[in-house]
Amino acid sequence: MPIKSNNSQLDSSINTAKSQKLERHRVNWLPPLALLAPSGIWLLLLLLLPTLIIFQLSLVPNIRPGDLVNPSGLNNYIRILEPIYLKVIFHSLFLAISTTISCLILGFPVAYWIALMAPKRWRNLLLLGFVLPLWTSSLLRSYAWITILRPTGLLNSLLTSIGLPALELLNRNPAVLIGMSYSLLPYMVLVLYASLEKLDQQLLEAAADLGANPIQTFWQVTVPQVFPGIAAGSLLVFITALGDFIDPELLGGASSMTAARLVYNQFLGATQNWGFGSALSMTLILMVSIAISLLIKFGEVKPKQ
Repeated sequence: MPIKSNNSQLDSSINTAKSQKLERHRVNWLPPLALLAPSGIWLLLLLLLPTLIIFQLSLVPNIRPGDLVNPSGLNNYIRILEPIYLKVIFHSLFLAISTTISCLILGFPVAYWIALMAPKRWRNLLLLGFVLPLWTSSLLRSYAWITILRPTGLLNSLLTSIGLPALELLNRNPAVLIGMSYSLLPYMVLVLYASLEKLDQQLLEAAADLGANPIQTFWQVTVPQVFPGIAAGSLLVFITALGDFIDPELLGGASSMTAARLVYNQFLGATQNWGFGSALSMTLILMVSIAISLLIKFGEVKPKQ
């Protein structure tokens, strides 16, 4: 009997300890859940649920406003594979990639100079100068570029005044690239500046002491250290450029059809095919998700063993 009594007391103590541990675990999780609840509800209502609704609509062929939602297959996604729509998607990718490359080429020297070479007392003011264009409407910025790039605009007037031929840029891809690069360049500069500001300059001095020339130092020391910033800035510009609607619409004209404009036409244009527009939207979401996944997987610099 005493042995059984001791065993029962031991089991009771173990159960009590387990219950107390579980209770502490629940209590420890309550504050984080309370903090995450507002943002979680916000994401659920404004991101997850609308995305699920768009996915449901993408499974309904030829649906219009007021029609019953009856998902019936992947016909809308199969339609995207038609050459005319694949051409639009590839054109959107071309514009987004070209804008990303141009912003990286133009933004890296500027961010490098501000972060490492400009006087510290002027850095915040210089960054503010790059942020100022973001304070104006993107629509106004596009109309400003129309004024500059049109046949009788400021650029061609300047070229003809010095004896050079006028350029036909408006309603063409170069005008779209100029407008998108101008709009997204501040984002690239800000992200690169945040990364370059943390650059370990002692490594640059060590590379110079070991005989590395500036080009070798740049590619073997600077770029590996700031690669996460390069990847983050490029992804930010790529995603924004892929979904840009205003610049291709105003600066590209009818010759510059993009996926974002095609989605707009399906929802608010004359065609009114919400199912196909939803399928195009889900395709863009998939592209962005793949880009983010690649950034998460390869964007972090791993120390060499």
